[in-house]
Amino acid sequence: MSAPTDRVYTKTHEWIKREGSTITIGLTRYAVDQLTDVTYVELKPVGTELEAGEAVGEVESVKTTSDVYTPVAGKIIEVNSELDESPGLLNGDPFQTWLVRIEASDTSGLESCVDGQTYEREYAS
Repeated sequence: MSAPTDRVYTKTHEWIKREGSTITIGLTRYAVDQLTDVTYVELKPVGTELEAGEAVGEVESVKTTSDVYTPVAGKIIEVNSELDESPGLLNGDPFQTWLVRIEASDTSGLESCVDGQTYEREYAS
C-alpha cells in the first residue's frame, strides 16, 4: 500500500495531516506491520500540552509496546475514542485510523517530515 500523498511522514513512522492549525497524527502501514497485531492503544487525554518530539501515547501489540510522537507543539484537542474498544482498527487501514488531533502552537517540526515517496524509499524498507 502506497503512502497517501495528502500528508507527510516522520522518521519514527507517524503520518501527519495538517488542516490549518489542526494536526492529525496516525501510524503508517510500515509501523503497524512491524508491531504485528495491535492489541491496545493508550493516548494522552484531551487538554494535554505537548512539546514537539513528545509522546502522544503508546501502542501495544503481541510483539512490543511503542510510543507515538508528535512533531509539533500544541494541545491535544481530540483523541480517537474508537480505539479504546477496538484497537485492532489500526491493523486494517492505519491510513484511515487516526490517533490524536492537536491544535498546533508551533509547526516548525513539520519541516523535518518527508513526503510519502521519500518516506517509503528511506524509512519504510
